[in-house]
Amino acid sequence: MDRVEAVVVGAGVVGLAIARSLALEGREVLVLERAGLIGSETSSRNSEVIHAGLYYPNGSLKARLCVAGKKALYDYCERFGVGHRRCEKLVVATEEDQLTALKALGENAARNGVETSLLTAEEANALEPELQSLGALLSPSTGIIDSHGLMLALQGEIEAAGGFVAFHAPVERIARAGTGFRVETGGPAPVSLGCDLLVNAAGLYAEQVARAIEGLPHDGLPKMHFAKGNYFTLQGASPFSRLVYPMPAEGVLGIHITLDLAGQARFGPDLEWIARPDDYDLDPRRAERFYDSVRRYWPGLRDDSLSPAYCGIRPKIHGPGEAQPDFRIDGPREHGLPGLVNLFGIESPGLTSSLAIGEMVTGLLRPA
Repeated sequence: MDRVEAVVVGAGVVGLAIARSLALEGREVLVLERAGLIGSETSSRNSEVIHAGLYYPNGSLKARLCVAGKKALYDYCERFGVGHRRCEKLVVATEEDQLTALKALGENAARNGVETSLLTAEEANALEPELQSLGALLSPSTGIIDSHGLMLALQGEIEAAGGFVAFHAPVERIARAGTGFRVETGGPAPVSLGCDLLVNAAGLYAEQVARAIEGLPHDGLPKMHFAKGNYFTLQGASPFSRLVYPMPAEGVLGIHITLDLAGQARFGPDLEWIARPDDYDLDPRRAERFYDSVRRYWPGLRDDSLSPAYCGIRPKIHGPGEAQPDFRIDGPREHGLPGLVNLFGIESPGLTSSLAIGEMVTGLLRPA
């Protein structure tokens, strides 16, 4: 039986960041990816925003990993030449009763160690003349990133350290083998290999992979839910140089305006609960909801100026109407299996947090 020291399941940005951290520590690492390329699902179908850490409860994994990951990500982009821009973000209040919540959001950001500035409507309008609001919160550390460029850089580091990414290798069964594991894959070239350390970073398929692990208690596993986010692109030049977000509601950040590195504006995501993790159909009729939402803070949005762009699916561990939970990163202390880490519900701010998550998981797998 072939053997490798560490197996990471999933070659999205989080799986690659974990594999890179393990490889740089001297571990022999193999990444198993069910698709034919890196980051083809959640990691490449999002807003590509480097989040500041405004929204998450103080002390939560999301807050701590986002703030640490943001700093690490900016440093990484500078070091490896990954495309990015610290473009700032405005969170806007469009109704009187949102002004108190806007102030509270700034206070929460401060507790997380994140700098913000509370702006009047006039101050916000001076920054973005097309914006209509009653006030805004400015986040100077928010940015945008070339997510595929980031993942290519991570893959390059893994391979330079002797690691390898195997594609078309869906995990079908994981059995205990001595103090480690035996991983069996399907695909065109099935393999069976042993490993000492195993990381389940399978994103949308994390619950499925976890249920394939022999000896892992299944009654404690979260139920995965799938939330599609649709995006539309603005035809013509963007009137904004910063990202613009509405006030969040019920754990959802709302339809916001983001920019790519070329300055093209796009809108999204909305929230559409779906049954399958592979439903990437985008209904152009959903644009009507986008017009209504965006015009609350940008009344100048013209009719018929939005074009369907793409959609992404978020791996949620809560369903409709349920409170949004924290990241769930289960190490041996949680499930009792040495050498195993399962990651569940790694949605936003997963991209921003990826390098910090990599360091955390590597720490969980070090000998006590």
